[in-house]
Amino acid sequence: MSDGINWRCLPFDALSPQALYDLLRLRTEVFVIEQNCVFQDMDGADPACHHLLGTRDGALLAYARLVPAALKFPEASIGRVVSDPSTRGTGLGHRLMQEAVTQLQTLWGEQPVRIGAQAHLQGFYRQHGFEPDGPIYLEDGIDHIEMLRR
Repeated sequence: MSDGINWRCLPFDALSPQALYDLLRLRTEVFVIEQNCVFQDMDGADPACHHLLGTRDGALLAYARLVPAALKFPEASIGRVVSDPSTRGTGLGHRLMQEAVTQLQTLWGEQPVRIGAQAHLQGFYRQHGFEPDGPIYLEDGIDHIEMLRR
């Protein structure tokens, strides 16, 4: 059964101004405002990444940043994983992670993927094949842990 989500994976220079605005708005809404975490979201990595956008009827509902190997970690990575608060509990986050892994493998082949996950979301990421790979560390005031999908 289709969830009506249109998935697009684009390099930075293919993002329209509206798509860029929408993804930055969603990231800010959740990571800065909702999580009350003041940090520099625009970290200089976006131009080197691919951007996975999940939209329905033109509205951005899900987003993830696909990071090439050696940019953040030795391995390729998936970051800035976020869904619109209105979609929580619908399974869209799981669809987003499935699509992110698929798109990453399409772009760069089958390979290990490392993420820096918020520690309280380990169970979610374990469902997608990620396992803890290091100690919990503090980043921007939130406990994180590196996780690896082999």
